[in-house]
Amino acid sequence: MVYDTVIVGAGVTGAATAWQLGRYNIKCAVLDKAADCGFGVSKANSGIIHGGFHHSVTSLKAKLEVEGNLMIDSMQHALHFPYVRTGILVAAFSEEEMQTVEKLYHRGLGNGLKGLELCSKERTLELEPKLQDNVVGSFYAPNGGTIEPYRYVFALMENAQLNGVEFKRNTKVVSGRFADGIWHLECEDGSVVKSRYVVNAAGLFADELSKACGAEEFTIRPRKGEEYLLDRTSDARPSKVIFPVPTKTSKGVLVIPTPGGTTMIGPTADMVDDKEDAATTGEHFDKILAMTQNMVKGVSRRDVITAFAGLRPAIEGDDFYIAPSEKVPNFIQAAGIQSPGLTASPAIGVYIKDLLKKCGLELVEKSDIIYENPGHPEVRNLSDEQVQALCEKDESYSRIVCRCEQITEAEIIDAVRCGHTTVDGVKFHTRAGMGRCQGGFCSAKILEIISRESGIPMQELTKRGANSRIMAGKLGTLEVKL
Repeated sequence: MVYDTVIVGAGVTGAATAWQLGRYNIKCAVLDKAADCGFGVSKANSGIIHGGFHHSVTSLKAKLEVEGNLMIDSMQHALHFPYVRTGILVAAFSEEEMQTVEKLYHRGLGNGLKGLELCSKERTLELEPKLQDNVVGSFYAPNGGTIEPYRYVFALMENAQLNGVEFKRNTKVVSGRFADGIWHLECEDGSVVKSRYVVNAAGLFADELSKACGAEEFTIRPRKGEEYLLDRTSDARPSKVIFPVPTKTSKGVLVIPTPGGTTMIGPTADMVDDKEDAATTGEHFDKILAMTQNMVKGVSRRDVITAFAGLRPAIEGDDFYIAPSEKVPNFIQAAGIQSPGLTASPAIGVYIKDLLKKCGLELVEKSDIIYENPGHPEVRNLSDEQVQALCEKDESYSRIVCRCEQITEAEIIDAVRCGHTTVDGVKFHTRAGMGRCQGGFCSAKILEIISRESGIPMQELTKRGANSRIMAGKLGTLEVKL
């Protein structure tokens, strides 16, 4: 088979592009080296829907950020991913910081944003009482919000697949050559995928893919951000996303009320060399804790339930690199998509679709587009009457597997049937294992359900694919001599 378009990379950029291309009468496939979509840069995203005021609208990233922000509400209605438009407060704790806040406010106005408010101390504390009392003032952007990034990617890919896009997991592209109008992408498993057009959405590895296909040579450097999650019972949870005054290299350490009810603090912003470096440190935790305690009341070490690190694909310059290759034909570069890439992603998908069309890809819209994803019932968000109705149809809705997050057996079964056969895949689809005990009490049952529903032997189940197998074998009989 020869595809019309192959997208390499199933993070927010690749998934949003697939979501767009699924609407047209073309053969499209997404290839990803991981065991599921969103397992790269996207899974450890802060989940901020940015307001469009950090960058000048003359840049591509700001233009797409503003456009993407405007698309999110209608997408959430159709695709059903967790998202809340909380609003963003950029808080100043000195008169000097307030000067920067005023500049951001005026930049936002210049970018065409509506409803912005430059706030006094009194107005700031009225909007967010959780802020420390020594706050001087703030800038309020009501169009900002928070999203579960992994569920967002899952929803995009689900809709793309409903509209005929193929998704090939565990498929790592190692080289590519263009001959007779066709790209031949050679994969690590020995297979060759053929396509007329290729979109390089490989995230941290976009530079390596570009070089392997004879396209432009550039360098992606990882910028690591450590983040910490506070239990849903934490007193620190604000109603708005709290930003500090940004620096030249970072938007700063934030306090984020996630859609799932927890509170996230972080991230850091440190350049590293290892594209697989996801380690967290006590030193950075202490730094984040101190910085957030200075901003928000109630931030406590005892409320931390987990830590993780994300790697952002930094590229030379301060803008996204989205353009047709000038060295090889029919090859679209989508590299350096770091913050605010999540917010911009819906518009990035449209932008790449339009680039493909300009490069000669014929796009005829389908007459039977599926715009809406089927619902995935979540017992924790339903009334007693709704839960009772579900249980009468399927008794597995009455069996709670993850008590921290109130996730039922039926929801885990649904995740597996949607193609998520790793522990992390089920976790991201359902939130099972994301609570206070972090899977300490439910992991065994989740493994049992995944194995039963997928047919994968228990010994072959993994946390996130590749070399993350959970069980090495069966424990033998122990003979104890007294």
